[in-house]
Amino acid sequence: MARRKIGLIGAGNIGGELANLCVARRLGDVVLYDVPAKMEIAKGKALDLGQAATVSDVESRIIGTADFADLGGADVLIITAGVPRKPGQSRDDLIGTNLPIIRDVASRAKVYCPDAFVIVLSNPLDAMVYEYRRVLDAPRRRVVGMAGVLDSARFAYFLASEIGVSVHDIRAMVLGGHGDDMVPLLSNCTVNGVPIQDFVAPERLASIVQRTRQGGGEIVGLMGTSAFYAPAQSALAMAEAYLLDQKRLLPAAAYLEGEYGLRDLYLGVPVVIGKDGVERIVELALDSNEREMLTKSAATVQSIIEVVKRS
Repeated sequence: MARRKIGLIGAGNIGGELANLCVARRLGDVVLYDVPAKMEIAKGKALDLGQAATVSDVESRIIGTADFADLGGADVLIITAGVPRKPGQSRDDLIGTNLPIIRDVASRAKVYCPDAFVIVLSNPLDAMVYEYRRVLDAPRRRVVGMAGVLDSARFAYFLASEIGVSVHDIRAMVLGGHGDDMVPLLSNCTVNGVPIQDFVAPERLASIVQRTRQGGGEIVGLMGTSAFYAPAQSALAMAEAYLLDQKRLLPAAAYLEGEYGLRDLYLGVPVVIGKDGVERIVELALDSNEREMLTKSAATVQSIIEVVKRS
């Protein structure tokens, strides 16, 4: 059986870490793509990974390239292309720079790998994945944005650290846009089935929710650039769910056609990912406060999408 082919658009920090994870998990052959000006970085990382795979006895073929044709027939595309945030910037500040990049990538993908399952990470996430699907004109099941897995992981990590329990027992989910008004769901958050409110006082819980919303900015402030280990691991979880038909329930930016009373936008919601891509969007019973916050978050996302449409 032929190995699967995973295309990584962008050979920066996230792209390089993703390539490493894909090889380590033996998911298939990896094509690490970047623009001609960064081609040597892509080729260098591919060469380094190929040599590492020799030590770990992995058979994956890894190439670095600036030729989009090398991505032809890819099963999965993970898009990290674009400029990362710098201290003092919001995700929305990146629209002008990253919008033409995402349009160019989508136009090329439409020619060389139109049937790939696509995971977009470029910011502002919800608007960039919306524009990618619009240009590609693809079914919504094949194009998703990675944000909810990452935001939920941050929320779970902060909660586990606060309570002093294993992070594996935290059941946490963050919905809404990938921004400062994302919606950590407290009504569905538990420690292995026990309500989170039994462990954390309301004022501390509110502080953790706020820290989650600003989790990306906290790392930018510390490192001077965007996070890459956790985003790469989060995107990998989504890619694995598709490639291995795991039917995982994951929070992801999906195109809505009436779910949650919303339509014609991408927003973080629970989805089931398997071999057919987004196989189902799950509508949760939200309390009145959560529904209000989700509506507010959707309005923020919609305003950014309107800017994209006019650009």
